[in-house]
Amino acid sequence: MEKNLKQQPSNCIKVVLFGPESTGKTTLSRHLARYYNSVWVPEYAREYLQNKWNEERKTCEPKDLLPIAEGQMLLENKLAQKTDTVLICDTDLLETKVYSEAYYIGSCDPILEKYALENSYDLYFLTYIDTPWEADDLRDKPDEREAMFKAFENTLIKYKRPYVLLKGDKKERLDLAVKHIDNLLKSKK
Repeated sequence: MEKNLKQQPSNCIKVVLFGPESTGKTTLSRHLARYYNSVWVPEYAREYLQNKWNEERKTCEPKDLLPIAEGQMLLENKLAQKTDTVLICDTDLLETKVYSEAYYIGSCDPILEKYALENSYDLYFLTYIDTPWEADDLRDKPDEREAMFKAFENTLIKYKRPYVLLKGDKKERLDLAVKHIDNLLKSKK
């Protein structure tokens, strides 16, 4: 199981969209991948948990976190081999760790935590809560957006992850993200 959570080597720059639910991460991930003619890694938890909801009418439970983490890393490792420029990750294991701690009384499976901290990315884009809330079967904390945002930002600070705060409309966010990714690509050359 642990080998399934480990990041495999790749030749691309990896950036992560990071933040509370319903803050535009998926939309921006798709736009960035299209802009760079690259690939994006979708959030595996959405598919996994939607299937669970459809089949059992249950939401995420602690026992789901490791399978979600494994599925996420399987996708990331597979897609990282399809680009040598930039890989746009809709989420990462550190985000799963934040949700685990927020939903399950501050706890996180030690194996998940180990790889959440070991796997590395070139840059995080922290998405602010200035986008309209969009309800769906899985989103459940519209009144806790500020607290969740702080949990995400505090995690990036605590673990010294490089990040840029993205605020504003879709165009403003895209333009700022492109500026920072272009800088990473220039420094890679």
